[in-house]
Amino acid sequence: MENLQSIKQRFGIIGTSQGLNRALEKALRVAGTDISVLVTGESGVGKENIPKIIHQNSHRKHAKYIAVNCGAIPEGTIDSELFGHEKGAFTGATSTRSGYFEVADGGTIFLDEVGELPLATQVRLLRVLETGEFIKVGSSKVQTTNVRIVAATNVNMREAIQKNKFREDLYYRLSTVEIHLPALRNRKEDIPLLFRKFAADFAQKYRMPTLRLNDEAQALLVQYNWNGNIRQLRNVAEQMSVLEQDRLLSGTTLRPYLPNMGSQLPALVDNKKDQSDFASEREILYKVLFDMKNDLNDLKKLTLELMNQDISSEERDGLIQKIYGNESFEDNKENPTLTVMNPEVDVPQQRNEDQYSYVETIEAEEPLSLLDKEIEMIKKALERSNGKRKMAADELGISERTLYRKIKQYDLNDDDE
Repeated sequence: MENLQSIKQRFGIIGTSQGLNRALEKALRVAGTDISVLVTGESGVGKENIPKIIHQNSHRKHAKYIAVNCGAIPEGTIDSELFGHEKGAFTGATSTRSGYFEVADGGTIFLDEVGELPLATQVRLLRVLETGEFIKVGSSKVQTTNVRIVAATNVNMREAIQKNKFREDLYYRLSTVEIHLPALRNRKEDIPLLFRKFAADFAQKYRMPTLRLNDEAQALLVQYNWNGNIRQLRNVAEQMSVLEQDRLLSGTTLRPYLPNMGSQLPALVDNKKDQSDFASEREILYKVLFDMKNDLNDLKKLTLELMNQDISSEERDGLIQKIYGNESFEDNKENPTLTVMNPEVDVPQQRNEDQYSYVETIEAEEPLSLLDKEIEMIKKALERSNGKRKMAADELGISERTLYRKIKQYDLNDDDE
């Protein structure tokens, strides 16, 4: 069995990170067996190297090695590609065809993007893994094959199983041994090594001097997130090898080649809430707060006028009506004591019916809640619009749908026509 360094040289693998070395060591240890292997990792991390290493270090290395991209084969033909078909099995089947499992008998099949397989094909694959048997499309004859299966996926298999997109029993049969390749952002020490390798390769390919990075550019390269992993890094190296005349790259030169550099913020979690409803809720909350602020300013102004001006009782009653509204004022006329708010001290004060002297009360009035304020605004808007929801919604600055939902939510009866 080859050692780690010779494996890297033979398959062109660059890097010294612990995660990469652990994955390669695990691949070498399982190569001599026939157990199934599942290779996991993000797209672009180089998962296709692992099945090659396993095959070349196994007793099957002189037999066929077939790589199949399951995500690239249409659902209607995937069974025919994997297991073959008989002549006349479907429209266009003009002759009998052998599938990959028949052709690769005695060798290794690499099923890339195995998470994309249709459920019906997953049943057939599970049977091959358990018994080595399969049936061609359009045939009733059972055939056997001796194949070693290595699969790879960038899909979260646990989530796929929960969503009934992947069979749990097939997952456990495929992942007898699971080998995970880390993302490039978790192999930061390997990024400069990979870039130098790609830059040298493209310099030779396009017959031009090799790109080099100054300290600023190298720090920027390591700091970048590399969502596309090694594939994206190789693409950036090739672009700059062709386009840049100055072969010593600075951070200023490199930055335009790195999308979203400087704005790599964590993605927002989808809370599955209707975004239009959320926006409407926010708008009405802003409007409530704004109106409350205006009400407090008006209240402060009018209260100070009452306290500081020497005016008649009729004029003073008119100002009080402005503060409390006609309904509140009429209710309080039967009460010898009228409570008003002094914004300066934030405690209720009393007005004696015979004289308008103000004294602080001991018990504070409970402030109106945002919910009560919102209900009050909706009621008044409906009253002013004579129950017409569209006019009321326009006044409130929300959609008619949101207003209807709030009417139901707060059990408000309107006279919508």
